[in-house]
Parts: sequence; C-alpha cells; structure tokens
Amino acid sequence: MKFTLFARMTAEFVGTAFLLMAVVGSGIMGERLSGGNLAIALLANTLATGAALVALILTFGPVSGAHFNPAVSLADASRRGMPWRETPAYIIAQLLGAYTGVMSAHAMFSLPLVSASRHNRSGTAQWFSEFIATFGLLSVIWGCSRLRTSVVPFAVGAYITAAYWFTASTSFANPAVTLARAASDTFSGIRPADAPGFIAAQLIGAAAATALFSWLVPSLPAVARDVLVPHASESS
Repeated sequence: MKFTLFARMTAEFVGTAFLLMAVVGSGIMGERLSGGNLAIALLANTLATGAALVALILTFGPVSGAHFNPAVSLADASRRGMPWRETPAYIIAQLLGAYTGVMSAHAMFSLPLVSASRHNRSGTAQWFSEFIATFGLLSVIWGCSRLRTSVVPFAVGAYITAAYWFTASTSFANPAVTLARAASDTFSGIRPADAPGFIAAQLIGAAAATALFSWLVPSLPAVARDVLVPHASESS
C-alpha cells in the first residue's frame, strides 16, 4: 500500500509527539514518585522511553518508516532512501510533534505548557556523549535494517534504553527531541543555550555512522528505503 506524503507526515507527527510524551511524562512521574532518588527516576524514564519506542516504531513504521528524528531522516535521504524534496516535510512534522508531545505531557501533570529548562547539560563530555549516542543509534539502524528489518524496533528500543545509562548526556540522540526538551523545565529538560551543541554533535554522529556503513556495506542504498522498517510511499 502506498501512502501520501501527508499521511507519512501525520505518522511522523503523532509518533514523535507520543515519544516526547513518554520521555517528558515519565521523567515527571519518576521524579515525583522517587522521593529524591535520581537513579530511580532515571530508571523509570529509561524503561518508559525504550518501551514506547518499540511500540511506536511497530505502530507507525509501516506508514512512514517511523524516523521520529531529523538525524535519521537526513541520513536516510543521503543514502537515497527518501527523496530530498520530502525531507523538510518529515523534519517539520517531527519538530511540531515533539513540541506537541512536550506540551501534552505538561498538561497531563498540570504544569505550564511551555517552560524554558534550567537543566545544565553543557561541556565537551556532554557533546561527545551525544556524538556517541547518535553514532550508535544510526549504526544499529543501518546494521539491522540491512539483514533483519523485523528486529529494528526492538534493537532501537534496547539501544536507547542502554544508552541512557552509558552516556553522560543520557542519550538524547535526536535534534527534535533536544529542541522540544529545552521547552520543559522538568527532569528531562535541557537549557536552550545547551541545545545547539547537542544538535551539532548528533548530526556529526549520524553522518559518521552513515559514512562508516556506506563503506562497510556498499549496497546500503538498496535497503535505505526501508529505514527504519519497510514502508511504502507515493514515490515508490
């Protein structure tokens, strides 16, 4: 079945919105219920995000590929997996969905819809963490999409769950998520001033992973259309 660009944009919008609801909402809930134990709050945030990713990729993947991430869309377009002319539409849908998700999470917990974060996430270690987090995410996507597309939702969810804990930045790995979380002065937030450094590191990490797998797997463009999971488009 072929899907129009508007249908795929809608899938990206709704999927990204629910991803941010999971990230921000579970952070708020975890912080409120953990009694000040940040490790417990982070664990709750991690499990909810990883589980939501699996469910959302399985749900929206057949429509849009379930990118939910401008870095993934740009990497996919660079390997001719999607037309460059459609990439801005995907990114706009992802950004709008991300902010909608943050505002929805705030509304569910009776918080102001938008509040600039004061959570300091700056410095070389944080930026390097985001490079590693996004490099790893794109490596998982490219590696699994090539041979076993059916496992990609679970591999992505598992990787993000792990990367929350082995990166100092807690693995944002997504420019849309980063920008939207700057509008949340909660457990999951990031200061607006710190967002550009994160986004630059994420884009460099995505480009580096894509370059590596383009060298390791010269046939990569043949499977790029099915990132993250097989889907049909009006231009197929």
